Amino acid sequence: MKKTEVLIIGGGVVGTSIARELSKYKLDILLVEKEADVCTGTSKANTALIHAGFNADSNKLKGKLNVRGNQLFREKVQKELDVPIEWIGALVVAQKEEDLSTLKLLLENAKKNGVPGLEIIKGDRLFEMEPELNKESIAALYAPTAGIVNPFELTIAQANNAVKNGVELWLEAEVLDIEDKGKVKVVNTTKGDIESKLIINAAGLYADNVARMVGIDDFKVTPRRGEYYLYDKSLDIKVNHTIFPVPTKVTKGVVVTPTDEKNLLIGPTADEIEDKDDLINTQEGLDQVMIGAQKIIPKLSRRGVIKEFSGLRPAIKETGDFLIEASDKVKGFINVSGIQSPGLASSSAIAEMVAGIVEEEMDLLTLDPEFDPYYSRPPKFRHMSHEDQAKLVEQNPNYGQIICRCESVSKGEIIDAIREPVGARTVNAVKRRVRPGAGRCQGGFCGPKVVEILSEELGLSKTEIKLEKDGSEILVGKVKGFSREVSASE
Repeated sequence: MKKTEVLIIGGGVVGTSIARELSKYKLDILLVEKEADVCTGTSKANTALIHAGFNADSNKLKGKLNVRGNQLFREKVQKELDVPIEWIGALVVAQKEEDLSTLKLLLENAKKNGVPGLEIIKGDRLFEMEPELNKESIAALYAPTAGIVNPFELTIAQANNAVKNGVELWLEAEVLDIEDKGKVKVVNTTKGDIESKLIINAAGLYADNVARMVGIDDFKVTPRRGEYYLYDKSLDIKVNHTIFPVPTKVTKGVVVTPTDEKNLLIGPTADEIEDKDDLINTQEGLDQVMIGAQKIIPKLSRRGVIKEFSGLRPAIKETGDFLIEASDKVKGFINVSGIQSPGLASSSAIAEMVAGIVEEEMDLLTLDPEFDPYYSRPPKFRHMSHEDQAKLVEQNPNYGQIICRCESVSKGEIIDAIREPVGARTVNAVKRRVRPGAGRCQGGFCGPKVVEILSEELGLSKTEIKLEKDGSEILVGKVKGFSREVSASE
């Protein structure tokens, strides 16, 4: 049986952020994730925004942690983890006179939350900032401290840095049951049993399921599905900021935003569902996204769309807030649940708060003098100058072999992704790290080559290489082999 002091359940952006934060201390830490990679749940399919904090309720954890999280991204995360963040700012656009009062309320709320630099803009300046904006727009709240981030790179960088600092990671380790033995908990997983003094439940959509394993049944996670369109980089419609409509009580509305890789993303919807695995896109939902986006940028259409996808957010309807607390029913059990928007923006602040709770639970935490906060990502060939590319190819010819033409991803980058501390083991895990299959052809050209590289690097048969999880193997055998079997049977 594996023994540890702290067990973190869930390898999303929050779970990995907590793992990294706690790796600053002299603790034995184990992070378990039920899938074959980190960043495979809510963290992989969201709008990827670092919200400024003007919309979050200052009386809730969301408001407090959003603003602190934004600050931490600027002052620490961006510098320490080498994560690409673009501080492009956000606009909340009003198209009716009655919406102006909402903009003023948002501005007042931002001041309560301590969000700097906001202003309401009108007239020519608005259309200078966003020339493609609907001409019916009359004003906008401008938040210069809003940003966009790559959620895959963020989560993976946190995981890599945590592992580098001594955190142990178990993938494909689904939690099946937990036995409370007082001073310790025995956790049964698909990868073996774990004895831990403290459990941090950051299981996202399944956090309520995990909590019920120890008898905590006072909260319920409701999946909230959001549907999206992603456009090709060649789209001739330029958007400079993250653009929101005036929000409602339920949702921030359909957002139009650039991504860190210069694609345009529109969405999401906000539909409450029951099935925590239901990622199906619906025509109704996609139509809603397009109609909402066209109200902001009328030129948008389905032309140039390269992908439709859905993400699920773990909402706690009763409070509409994050749940971050040590259980008063079960000692040594900390719930970190209901982390929907602005969860990504708040993730570092959530980790900071959880570390404080852990210190209270364990009496005293001792800083590890060997903790190294820095992580440098492998080179991105497409972002380098021709001179630097030539030097890199001279050092390692694998960088001169382009595997993905759409995204200009080299064989060297794919090998780097597989060889990282938290390395890629599936086709989608490679895609999350270095983007082969993320372009216009969606893997039609590069997919077989990625399978081949994974097979070579991992020492596995090509038929063992999975798209994402068990049952998603891409190849089942050689065509010639099947032909001989058919002939023999005939």
